[in-house]
Amino acid sequence: MNRWLGLLALASIVPAAAAAQDTTAVRRSDTTAALRPAPAPTVSLSLAEALGQARSTSPTYRQTLNDAAPARWGVRNAYGNLLPSASVSGDLGYIGSGQSNFGGGFVRPTSAFLTSGYSLGVFWQLDGRVLSAPGQQKALQRATEEDIGGAGIALQAEITTQYLNALQTAAQVGVARQQVLRNADFLALANARYEVGQATLLDVRQAQVAKGQSDVALLRAAQANNEAKLDLIRRMGVEPPAPVDQIALTDSFPVQAPEFQLAALLSLADEQNPTLRSLKARQTAATWSVRAARSEFLPTLQLQAGWSGFTQQFTDESLLLGETLTSAQGQAAECQYDNQVRTALNLGGQVQNCFGAAGLSDGGGVLLDPVAQGIRDANDVFPFSYTGQPFRANLTVSLPIFTGFGRSLRVSEARALEQDADEDVRARRLQVRSEVHARYLGLQTSFQAIAVQQDNRQAARDQLRLAQDRYRLGAGTSLEVSDAQNSVQQAEGDYVTAVYDYHKAVAALEAAVGRQLR
Repeated sequence: MNRWLGLLALASIVPAAAAAQDTTAVRRSDTTAALRPAPAPTVSLSLAEALGQARSTSPTYRQTLNDAAPARWGVRNAYGNLLPSASVSGDLGYIGSGQSNFGGGFVRPTSAFLTSGYSLGVFWQLDGRVLSAPGQQKALQRATEEDIGGAGIALQAEITTQYLNALQTAAQVGVARQQVLRNADFLALANARYEVGQATLLDVRQAQVAKGQSDVALLRAAQANNEAKLDLIRRMGVEPPAPVDQIALTDSFPVQAPEFQLAALLSLADEQNPTLRSLKARQTAATWSVRAARSEFLPTLQLQAGWSGFTQQFTDESLLLGETLTSAQGQAAECQYDNQVRTALNLGGQVQNCFGAAGLSDGGGVLLDPVAQGIRDANDVFPFSYTGQPFRANLTVSLPIFTGFGRSLRVSEARALEQDADEDVRARRLQVRSEVHARYLGLQTSFQAIAVQQDNRQAARDQLRLAQDRYRLGAGTSLEVSDAQNSVQQAEGDYVTAVYDYHKAVAALEAAVGRQLR
């Protein structure tokens, strides 16, 4: 009763005593910037929005998505190889003028000429590797799809965990802010007791130090929260849409007793884990590779067919006409000789017009105009007046007899890769089951830790209340109050950590299983 009366008297004389203190008296601290309320949020972000944005813009996830198109084209290419391939080509050429040596000192000049040509070919090959390719590529496509699914699960776990980290740091800001308020009340009480002579300057200084340390802790907690939100936005693959301290995370995660069954989780992981399914698909592809290698002992069928054409145009028409004129004059001379022999021997028969028959004018000096024009027209073929070549086709059936054991080597290598793929599947299955089991146990531990930390938090709060009451009544010391406040802050922080460790454990279990469980 005397202590309560003393406290009432202390409260009544505080204003007068404060005015009477000299310049060494300690004044109550003003509200610091750490106690100022946070700016009102202008942007809200839910977990579903964060996941949707990350699936659209996350660089790492988009890199995995880029593998889908080559996998689809690989299947199309495998089926396309079952059909004949066709190719078309064209060429243009030039050969310069020169001389042709026919021996015996006889040399004839040649004209430069232009050439062009085309070819159209069809090729078809059928062997065991071509027949095995569609099955192998379809298996690889399934593996790629499972890789993409696994990347999606990993992205979901990554974004969810970071979202929880940001919520956890926000909750730690609240814990730090409560500690600042408690230390501010403690400092005010220490100042009041000091001003009425019931506390020493040491108590005041200790309260000031505690208050300053809590202010710094609050600033660091706010910085950690801002960094966590920045890291979340970076993982989403976007820039912050507003100042980071004005971005609010809106989702909350209630704590519920886990109802998962280990056997069901292990069975689900065996069936649904994307990484395990991807390795199984690659195991199937390795089996197709073995079949393809064995097929090299079977015959190979090849079919080739093609069409082609060419042009050749002389650039020196005068030389071409001169050669034609010389040849025609030779024919005319032979014709005239025949006529003379027939006449001398009275063989009878019709006498030919040798110059006209050879395309020469009377006297044989020049070619007739129609003949010369015909030669010019026949030479004007470059580049598209092709002379077609005969169609060609070839069917080949080949069966290598001995290849230096190369086929046996490739079969052995394919079998080794298939066995390696089998072991990869088995090793990954063991790893997945081990991870699921460990995450399941971690989830149980995290849930149990929440109850323990909740009891610790309540005990620390009771301890602080008792220490504060003792200090107000003069039975306790400021050191007891300071220690109790630190214990409360630690217990509350540990409770927040335990709650979010539980939620992260659920996310880790989902990532290990490979499917969402909530």
